[in-house]
Amino acid sequence: MITQDLFLPNSPVKSDRILYTPSAWARASLMHLQEIGKLTALAPHTSKREGLVSYLLFVVLSGRGTLEYDGERYELSAGDCVFIDCKKPYSHSTAEELWTLQWCHFYGLGMPSVYAKYVERGGRPVFRPTRLSEVTEILSDLYILAASDDYIRDTRINERLSCLVTVLMSNSWHPENKKLSRKRMELDSIRNYLDENFTEKITLDFLSEKFFVNKYYLVKLFKEAYGMTIFGYIEQLRITRAKFLLRFTDMSVDEIGYEVGMHDANYFSRAFKKLEGISPSGYRKQW
Repeated sequence: MITQDLFLPNSPVKSDRILYTPSAWARASLMHLQEIGKLTALAPHTSKREGLVSYLLFVVLSGRGTLEYDGERYELSAGDCVFIDCKKPYSHSTAEELWTLQWCHFYGLGMPSVYAKYVERGGRPVFRPTRLSEVTEILSDLYILAASDDYIRDTRINERLSCLVTVLMSNSWHPENKKLSRKRMELDSIRNYLDENFTEKITLDFLSEKFFVNKYYLVKLFKEAYGMTIFGYIEQLRITRAKFLLRFTDMSVDEIGYEVGMHDANYFSRAFKKLEGISPSGYRKQW
């Protein structure tokens, strides 16, 4: 880890940043920091990057500027947040009303799929969070952690980055932005029905007739929206209910299978073990 307080002669910015090098273990297993800091522009300037294996979040604390990303130009002002994939070319420029930014670059092996989910939900490169302080406080915590000598620093950084991703996801739901997000809204009534009736016998033909949707289109749409098949979702609901009954009732395994809609005892046992890695009776013994 290298800490830099940059105020170079003739530099257009004054920045206070930490270039962070995570452990090999953290790099392979956790979300990790690459760089974090704060800068104040001293003169109008433009920063350009592309091809970075990194995700950038920055907050405009004051002033104004612009972002060019993915073929679009965005006007930025105090209170705006930017969240982008730095593999794509991007540039940001301060306006005459010079800005102050707080930012971090971070990564993790799961981040490409996280960002894809963010975009799928309608998440924008530029957004105004419900509570800006949630973002700035996490960034401040990350800076303090990166500068510390905490022996589990990488683990704590991972925890705070996880909180940051949670905040980003909570601000990402903009169904008007993405076609898939609009489709996902159409699925709400179907998913709610499954949540309430998963113990019943449910077929594609039944769902098609009940919700006036082509069954083949429904199969494709559900998988795109939720990352699993309709029957995989039903099975997940049934196993979750079965786990509750195994732990907190004296019902037999066969009775529980029947109760959750899996009337074939062998099928219930196989499905349970597939998801939990243990038989229903073995699960019960653990508790």
